[in-house]
Amino acid sequence: MSSKPIQLSVIVPLFNEQDNIGALFQRIQNSVNPLNLNHEIIFINDGSKDNTLPLVIQLAQQFPEVHFIDFSRNFGHQLAISAGIEYARGEYLVIMDGDGQDPPEFIPELYQKANEGFEVVYAKRRKRDGENFMKKITAKAFYRILAKITNIEIPVDTGDFRIIHRKIRDILVQMPEQQKYIRGQIAWIGFNQTYLEYDRQERMSGETKFTYRKMMRFALDGISSFSTWPLKVATVSGFAVSFLAFILIIYSLYQKFFGYTEKGWTSMHISILFLGGIQLIGIGILGEYLGRVSENVKNRPHYIVRETNIPKKETNS
Repeated sequence: MSSKPIQLSVIVPLFNEQDNIGALFQRIQNSVNPLNLNHEIIFINDGSKDNTLPLVIQLAQQFPEVHFIDFSRNFGHQLAISAGIEYARGEYLVIMDGDGQDPPEFIPELYQKANEGFEVVYAKRRKRDGENFMKKITAKAFYRILAKITNIEIPVDTGDFRIIHRKIRDILVQMPEQQKYIRGQIAWIGFNQTYLEYDRQERMSGETKFTYRKMMRFALDGISSFSTWPLKVATVSGFAVSFLAFILIIYSLYQKFFGYTEKGWTSMHISILFLGGIQLIGIGILGEYLGRVSENVKNRPHYIVRETNIPKKETNS
């Protein structure tokens, strides 16, 4: 490895991507080499069950610019990115997925734009090839809802594909929350940010690892990390239900003294079910926030590294 300072780090989280690693590495090299930058490529193996890790180690043995971080188990996409950010040594860091949907050929444009004086340049999707209608519509709805209910401006139609300056990296590693939402954290940090549009491509091979269940968990992490809107909804709902209950009490008293009733069975059960449902919703929302507090006060490490070829002393800020 050259003793020159590393100018560019490319961070690539991997989970069962054995069929894509070779081609993706070659595409990254073909895109970055013409920039004549001293660079590194950091692959984070997030508990893969296939041959992802052996293939990455083989690349690291052949190419000194290739580094790897191997987790002890699957910790999740956002924590894999966080590990790459923490270990990266470049002046600029590129974050991209390992399935080829984030085209490495776009890296030179991101780097050129960043050198115009921007600490963050995120890639905004014009279209999303290879994704079904349901995933597209749910993703589009989520980004716009999140933009409406948060108190920071999180760009819509963007993923984690972006380039950031090292000063952003240094702040990110100081943010201790367990449930990471990297794109929201970067938006919260501020500095000069802009975007470039690109066409998101199909996976090179294999199937997406981002299931609807993971999408739901990811959406909850994003909302609960950067918005108290659900708590406000629970509060407003409580007042609304209390008002309706007050009206129902007046109606029930009127019927009792001036009308006709059949022992009040229907109204009683409607009231119980309605109030019970609202209470359960409120308790569930509170539980999400309290669960996050519980996870963070435990102060456990975000991830456990089984093996890496990056000397720890070189990753210090």
